[in-house]
Amino acid sequence: MKSTRAYDVLVFDWDGTVMDSTALIVRSIQEAARDLGLPVPADSIASHVIGLGLADALAIAVPDLPHAQYPRLVERYVAHWRSHENDLVLFAGIGELLAELRARDYRLAVATGKSRAGLDRVLARGGLAQSFDWTRCADETHSKPHPQMLIDIMERFDSDPLRTLMIGDTTHDSQMAHNAGAHALSVTYGAHPREQLVALNPRGVVDSVAELARWLERHG
Repeated sequence: MKSTRAYDVLVFDWDGTVMDSTALIVRSIQEAARDLGLPVPADSIASHVIGLGLADALAIAVPDLPHAQYPRLVERYVAHWRSHENDLVLFAGIGELLAELRARDYRLAVATGKSRAGLDRVLARGGLAQSFDWTRCADETHSKPHPQMLIDIMERFDSDPLRTLMIGDTTHDSQMAHNAGAHALSVTYGAHPREQLVALNPRGVVDSVAELARWLERHG
């Protein structure tokens, strides 16, 4: 019997969507720039690059850095991030929502700008390693908004793009979904402001995990 629901595969961004990590990412970028005596990017710039692969994000946030010094900037970013990584928590209600979605037989995936090592650490620490059927990271393929991460996930599950929903807190997530021919749902409690998310005309825009759960109940 054909399913009456709209989507088979729900793909979650991680930072700013599942984990409350936006502030730490911004601070780590800024502290890394400060360590190297570089201009410190404003909060708005540092938060805009969240969701991109680390090298791409730092190139935009700290554009004056010579390419030969990128490894040093990455090293300082990682040092600041790792020193506080264990303090991070999931957004309230996200664990329960993922459990409910699994019980409803959705295929769940992650498409993130994090590295594979970084995602595996937080999945293990948060007890969510079994919550997702598959995950893709920026150091395994192209960074957002290139569609390849999402294409890989759809191919893995043999999912039609129109039955695949990308859930994320940045315009990079929506643009990736558009580039892959899939649908996007934006959350406003992460890195990018509501007006930027709305401008890309996603299927919906929600302001909390509770509202996300209600949207998926009605439209998923």
